Amino acid sequence: MNTLRLGQGKNGKAVFARKNFQQGECILVFKGKYFKKEQLPKPYETVADHYVQIGKNRYMGPSGGFDDFVNHSCNPNAGLRFQGKNIFLVAIKKIHREEEITWDYTTTIDEDEWEMECSCGRKNCRKRIHDFKYLPKKIQERYVRLNIVPQYILEKIKSA
Repeated sequence: MNTLRLGQGKNGKAVFARKNFQQGECILVFKGKYFKKEQLPKPYETVADHYVQIGKNRYMGPSGGFDDFVNHSCNPNAGLRFQGKNIFLVAIKKIHREEEITWDYTTTIDEDEWEMECSCGRKNCRKRIHDFKYLPKKIQERYVRLNIVPQYILEKIKSA
């Protein structure tokens, strides 16, 4: 049985759970072609499906799969976990059947060049999506404890 479904969310296409996911459970694997920053489409603002930063100068492009449609939330129920060359979307709290699956895009951004308006609508919405370093310290610490902050960002915040 497929554990995910694509449907209409508040802000367009979205991914929904077709089963309950427990905290720590893998939801899906992010896939897509790798790019260096200078290989990203220009002008980047016109790209419909944005690329995910996965390293200091590395990005993952669209895959055509569910991973392209997992939306941002300032109060997410999932996060990216980097293990070697694999990138897993894991539940960071229990996700109920038919709940939209979301992750906080800021957990992978460290470039000071891209940001966007947030329209997640959560009570704690920060209104802007941009670099991890701009998150409130308490949220940064929570994400680090949940093991959803990639090494390239951890190294940068340790040296700051």
